[in-house]
Amino acid sequence: MESVVRQSIKTSNLFSYLKYFYGQHQNNTLYIKRLKALKQIIQDKNLHTFFQPIIDLQTRQTVGFEALNRPEPSKLFNSVDQFYEFVGQTDCVFLFECFCRNLSLQRFKERLHEEWINRDFLVFVNIHPNVLLDKNYHSGETLQLLKELGIKPQQVVFELTERSAVVDFVEFERVLSHYRSQGYRIAVDDVGSGYNSLKTLIYLKPEFIKLDRSLIQFIDKNREQQQLVTLLMRYAEQAKTKIIAEGIERQEELHYLHTIGIHYAQGYAIGKPAKEIHLGKIRMGDHEDRGSHRKRSLY
Repeated sequence: MESVVRQSIKTSNLFSYLKYFYGQHQNNTLYIKRLKALKQIIQDKNLHTFFQPIIDLQTRQTVGFEALNRPEPSKLFNSVDQFYEFVGQTDCVFLFECFCRNLSLQRFKERLHEEWINRDFLVFVNIHPNVLLDKNYHSGETLQLLKELGIKPQQVVFELTERSAVVDFVEFERVLSHYRSQGYRIAVDDVGSGYNSLKTLIYLKPEFIKLDRSLIQFIDKNREQQQLVTLLMRYAEQAKTKIIAEGIERQEELHYLHTIGIHYAQGYAIGKPAKEIHLGKIRMGDHEDRGSHRKRSLY
């Protein structure tokens, strides 16, 4: 009887091992296929670039656009989040980030309406903090591209996601000072979505703070969200930075944020991401207004 039990255990262990080995083989095969697809995307420039307007809530003028790059839907990647999660697991992060940055700027210039060419619209470009720290990243290459496109460095805002952890804040602050000296500005994205927010804001001193949509959804009905946003507004005033509320989908949210004096806004209630560049649209009560074409300074 004992030998039967031992044999059963051995069989069970062998089955578990074979199952594990098969699973690893499947994962490795999928990884190789995805990596090949990623490199092909970069080679063929096969990403869709969308632009979402950002509007000044107080003057109702469009001040800039966030560039969003999305892959073609495929069997290998079920969602955009899965695609970008995979990119972060490869050694292609630096290559892909530079590719996206250049693509965003080129398409921004290509799709900007002729009558807006002389407007100093801001263009927010998402970038992983580690890319700016990478010694292979040469900011001079971006400056050269901007010169060729006729875009001023002051128009470019590097948008750093708050979810991307910064380990060495002192070194990162030094690096950001270098980019700021060339005219670039910094935005910290997803503020309020994690525990790293306050330290990130204190050390990096961004020109723009983008509030995570979790703070904005139904803010007109949630007192706790209102209190936290009020505290962030006080900090922004002292730090001389501007707040951008993201993920606004309801007119009630828009009205409340306008009432408390939020600087800028972004979301479906203002304008959805689109391949063509469109000014934001804002509605207060029964009045609807598209972002003005008039030129103005942000500061």
